[in-house]
Amino acid sequence: MSAKYTIGLDYGTDSVRSLIVNVETGEEVAGAVFEYPRWKKGMYCDPVKNRFRQHPKDYLEGLEFTITEALRQAPAGTAEKVVGISVDTTGSTPVAVDERGTPLSLTAGFEENPNAMFVLWKDHTAVKEAAEINELAARWEVDFTRYEGGIYSSEWFWAKILHVVREDAAVLRAAHSWVEHCDWIPALLTGNTYPQTIRRSRCAAGHKAMWHEAFGGLPSEAFLTALDPLLSGLRDRLFRETYTCEVAAGKLSSEWAKRLGLPTNVVVGVGAFDAHLGALGAEIQPYYLSKVMGTSTCDMLVAPFDEVGDKLVSGICGQVDGSIVPGMLGLEAGQSAFGDIYAWFRKLLEWPLQNILAETELIDDEIKQKLIAETSDRIIARLSEEAAKIPAGESALVALDWMNGRRTPDANQNLKGALAGLTLGSDAPRIFRALVEATAFGSKAIVDRFLEEGVRIDGVIALGGVAKKSPFVMQVVADVLNMPIKVARSEQACALGSAMAAAVAAGVYATVAEAQQKMGGGIEMEYHPIAGNVAQYRQLYEKYRKFGKFIEFDY
Repeated sequence: MSAKYTIGLDYGTDSVRSLIVNVETGEEVAGAVFEYPRWKKGMYCDPVKNRFRQHPKDYLEGLEFTITEALRQAPAGTAEKVVGISVDTTGSTPVAVDERGTPLSLTAGFEENPNAMFVLWKDHTAVKEAAEINELAARWEVDFTRYEGGIYSSEWFWAKILHVVREDAAVLRAAHSWVEHCDWIPALLTGNTYPQTIRRSRCAAGHKAMWHEAFGGLPSEAFLTALDPLLSGLRDRLFRETYTCEVAAGKLSSEWAKRLGLPTNVVVGVGAFDAHLGALGAEIQPYYLSKVMGTSTCDMLVAPFDEVGDKLVSGICGQVDGSIVPGMLGLEAGQSAFGDIYAWFRKLLEWPLQNILAETELIDDEIKQKLIAETSDRIIARLSEEAAKIPAGESALVALDWMNGRRTPDANQNLKGALAGLTLGSDAPRIFRALVEATAFGSKAIVDRFLEEGVRIDGVIALGGVAKKSPFVMQVVADVLNMPIKVARSEQACALGSAMAAAVAAGVYATVAEAQQKMGGGIEMEYHPIAGNVAQYRQLYEKYRKFGKFIEFDY
């Protein structure tokens, strides 16, 4: 029997990657990565204002490059044996589109307008709008936030749309509809981008757009108009039906088949968010928390409907039918910043390199750049080595991991990070350790919320860059959670999960569970809590909670 392959296309915050997978063995045959050039230059972003936008050209260039490059690396004849492609993206990452479904930034007059680009998940310009949604939902006859943890976030669909149309009258007039990134790429590949006819992701709609069957779909026209008359009529130009990741969005269009070097019978699956398909790639099981640990974290959990019933977990990022594993309830939580906090600290320490060493005339430019690059590359690794030597609880330092706001539990993007207990002996490794402990405490707060609300957690599976590269961080998280943490073997669990979903959409397997069994990469290693550290962190966690209450309510 001839081998068959699927392609998982994984759009992350900084780059996109394609992964070609053998559907019978799970072998990751070839892959390629493309860093977004405009994003890398900081274009269209303003971190001071928490504005983070991405140009669709970055996505398009990455789509074509990574798939063609992966196919070039693969064994001869692989392209003819590809049967499916599925896509995962960050989210909520919506964009304003015209009647044909073209992002406005790809149309005349909007090419350089950030409001006409994709509003990245980490964009927090819509804090005011999110607060208005929460205030209205609390007094409306139907609480449209009830299946999204009861608190709507500035990171999500409606808040971002409302902020943009209020800020930019030109975008308001030109925007026929809005489309999530994970819906636009499959639509593009199949040649049908018309907003009312594309197949929309249940994952994106349920977790970020307040979509639920109990509401008849999206929030009512009356609710949206009461929120702001600028939203009047938009609901009818969006969608009613949603689809889970094992459903086909269509087949590859002749245009994209030619551009990618693939046959036109390739099935394109309905898209989903990266963390959700990453959970598939990490072989998530009921009541196991799948933690995607990268710039932020996304914590995924699935549970059978007949066991969870009508239980609503407050303060999380939603619970949606089939958003992770079709046929099960998918629950999402996460932290707005994780690896981003370590990157911030590294950048802080890099300041003399970039602003003093870079200007010195004592050495030539080539040596300067090599010194800067080598030092920068080694900062986190060396800090981790030194921080690991410091006993748990030895330092009086306590930090809060809210430098990009708090996603869960109880979203509040107005919150800021903080550090307490500084002394003249608080050196860089000690501060770094406090920051790592803060991110671990943020993870524990999420686990505690699930447990308090009656949803058990039987284990933890980790994936993502931090999980694969930072033993020190992983050990601290295991100690703080007092739980073993298994690390998924695949370097690209999100792309692998997309490849699994593609195999089901293409009809190779009947269920996601079957695809996981056949294509899963298994577990690479496992971290176990150290008893002495667990006791120390139990006490330090209480200080973290008290410090958090002070910063949130009294500062």
